[in-house]
Amino acid sequence: MPEGHTLHRLARLHTERYGGHKVAVSSPQGRFAASAALLDGTVLTHADAHGKHLFHHHGEHGVVHVHLGLYGAFTEQPTPPAAPVGQVRLRIIGPTHATDLRGPTRCELLTEAEVEAITARLGPDPLRADADPDQAWRRITASKTSIAALLMDQTVLAGVGNVYRAEVLFRHGIPPMTPGKSLTEAQWHAIWHDLVTLMHEGVRTGSIDTVRPEHLPEVTGRAPREDRHGGEVYVYRRAGHPCHVCGTEIASADLVSRNLYWCPNCQA
Repeated sequence: MPEGHTLHRLARLHTERYGGHKVAVSSPQGRFAASAALLDGTVLTHADAHGKHLFHHHGEHGVVHVHLGLYGAFTEQPTPPAAPVGQVRLRIIGPTHATDLRGPTRCELLTEAEVEAITARLGPDPLRADADPDQAWRRITASKTSIAALLMDQTVLAGVGNVYRAEVLFRHGIPPMTPGKSLTEAQWHAIWHDLVTLMHEGVRTGSIDTVRPEHLPEVTGRAPREDRHGGEVYVYRRAGHPCHVCGTEIASADLVSRNLYWCPNCQA
């Protein structure tokens, strides 16, 4: 599932390409046809994101809410676009580009009040200027749940997924099964500020890179990572491989139906 930096990157791209312009909106697949008809020819004022939720704002005409889930994806092409291929839920055509959306978990037309109800349920997003890290800290310090699970709980912290969760805990040497209430406030603020830095870099580059300069392949002489997710990481999807720092075999386990990765030595 795409993590928060991907949605913020899309919001920035869609605002640049469509913001302030009248757009043609359609649903070649048909499942969004009624709402698309209401939006066709309206101005897409801007797009923004909160956690893993993307919002296209069309002024008084409403807001398109998209959650990509596990299988959703946007594809972009210059105008004039080719004929739709596959199950295109939503097509947007602007002055210079067209965007197709396939396979999302949610694609719906909402009012601003309904959008506010969604965002009110979410925790602070490290990529938003209005985020309050203390809101998340209050939830964490009162919980016996593991910090690894809490970081993935979108009502506690919005936008963090499996990769950022595993990597930030490694970078700060925190055992993933540490109860939230056992975390120190200093540790939490270190995690938060690191997520802000790492995720903003993810927006800039479009990939997740978490390895510090001294541990990069060109410095240590190790082979670069080969993985469809891309980016240099410490522990994510590296179970059974040696830790880049201490050489210990990276461990993995199932936690809340997601794979958890950590170094048993660096995160002892």
